[in-house]
Amino acid sequence: MTARIRPDLATIPAYVPGRTHPDAVKLASNETTFGPLPSAAKAIAAAAEQANRYPDNQVTELRAALAEFLGVSVANVAVGCGSVALCQELVQITCDATTDEVVFAWRSFEAYPIVTQVGNATSVPVPLTADHRHDLDAMADAITERTKLIFVCNPNNPTGTAHPRAELERFLDRVPPHVLVVLDEAYFEYLRLPETDGIEIGRTRPNVVVLRTFSKAYGLAGLRVGYAVGDPEVITALLKVHIPFSVNRVAQAAAIASLEAHGELLDRTDVLITQRARVRDALLAAGYEVPPSEANFVWLPLGARSLEFAEASAAAGVLVRPFAGDGVRVTIGDPHENERFLAFATAPETTLRFR
Repeated sequence: MTARIRPDLATIPAYVPGRTHPDAVKLASNETTFGPLPSAAKAIAAAAEQANRYPDNQVTELRAALAEFLGVSVANVAVGCGSVALCQELVQITCDATTDEVVFAWRSFEAYPIVTQVGNATSVPVPLTADHRHDLDAMADAITERTKLIFVCNPNNPTGTAHPRAELERFLDRVPPHVLVVLDEAYFEYLRLPETDGIEIGRTRPNVVVLRTFSKAYGLAGLRVGYAVGDPEVITALLKVHIPFSVNRVAQAAAIASLEAHGELLDRTDVLITQRARVRDALLAAGYEVPPSEANFVWLPLGARSLEFAEASAAAGVLVRPFAGDGVRVTIGDPHENERFLAFATAPETTLRFR
């Protein structure tokens, strides 16, 4: 006799990470090509020497540093093992029955339907607009008496599109105050739309929680640390479902050091944004459709040809991230990596097949 496992788990799709190959350029996982700053590397080494000790389960020092940096109270901040862990915890604190609904755009971050089903709730995906953005009006229309949680990925992964503050606020005005809205801002540091800051938007809206991460612009993807900013009642609930000691000692130390060097890190994002514009311009000139991106990647809506394009790119030595039936996401890398991708994507034989 074997242990009885929840039968619905058999229908949960596995999270698919970007491919890796030692001889290929990897533009598949939205990683920054910059390593940790020297100050962060030093903090990592020092923290590693204390790996025999448990980390601070309350993440006290990092929460205090984030609160000061963001101009909020410590009671407004929770830290998790990457922002994706916080996504799952947000489902846990809002949904307690299979009839409870979680609304999100699709296609968007592929973890949303996974964490929803793991949380024993029901997904309500809402198709993107023709220009690859969240259809905020349709998402508001999708709210029912069963809706408990809404994810808004801004900028959206994998399309890179984003909504300005005015559009987000019009949407939030339509959301009942008892429904929690998650503004997932994993790519916030690459966003250049003026005044589009979820934390500022949420200051007067207790049903808004903002997620951000140290994995992207801060270059700590391998250490897994993200954070939530929201109403103290929401944060208290998150702390109750937090897996003990899941934010490790090294991650906490590295995040604090990186936060102290925030200005230097933003300078690095400016370099990437210049490359982002160059890659998009080259692809547009080659005849591809490429929506404007506010993240560290660009999106090619290739539909049924997405998998074929990704395989051809891999054969050319560049790994990109296909989403079957929808499109291909291409991370912005170093200039020479971007050049290698563009050499493939804009070659006449490639454009004849795929544009």
